[in-house]
Amino acid sequence: MSLETVRLSIAAAAERSGRDVETITLIAVGKTHPVETLMKAYEAGHRDFGENRAAELAAKAAAMPPDIRWHFIGPLQRNKVRLVRPVAELLHSMDRLNLAEAWLKGPGTAPPALLEINVADEPQKSGVSVEAAPTMTDRLVALGVDLRGFMAIPPLVDTPEQARIFFRSLARLRDELVARHPAMQELSMGMTDDFETAIEEGATMIRVGRAIFGPRVEQ
Repeated sequence: MSLETVRLSIAAAAERSGRDVETITLIAVGKTHPVETLMKAYEAGHRDFGENRAAELAAKAAAMPPDIRWHFIGPLQRNKVRLVRPVAELLHSMDRLNLAEAWLKGPGTAPPALLEINVADEPQKSGVSVEAAPTMTDRLVALGVDLRGFMAIPPLVDTPEQARIFFRSLARLRDELVARHPAMQELSMGMTDDFETAIEEGATMIRVGRAIFGPRVEQ
């Protein structure tokens, strides 16, 4: 695939689900790929990029044009907040109170965040459970975090259709909580293998790497 092919697939999925394609943000995930590769997408007009390693995000942000909107999508340690907070447009992986406290420290207003949900309660993954999400949402908002919605990475499955139940679960959670937290509109869900299904279930942000940049570069 390519950036243009992904854009066409997004448009087709939006049309199938009766959605405005402008409500869907494509985040081009550059994990392990060099700046030169990412710049090809930039030169094609793309501006939303994502990274899941703090040091890699900081290095690429320093080397690339300043009008890029950077998304941090990976697990974040408190001692790495100093690398991410100054450059991230949005943190997709808020998942605990002590991270929130570290995120809120520092000059200026902290960038907004998404609450990461472990939709299948997988022990190896970060995120809070669907059941714990309402309480955690209330606590984070009370602490002062600018929460804009939810992020999830569903379990590895054989077909995109098998991921649908997890996307639907996240959308249902958003719909339940948005009444008391109106700012929480975003759903960051869907990657290379299942982003069309995620769009059909309401994703407002999709995180696509391999379909745009090719396989990860061995490091």
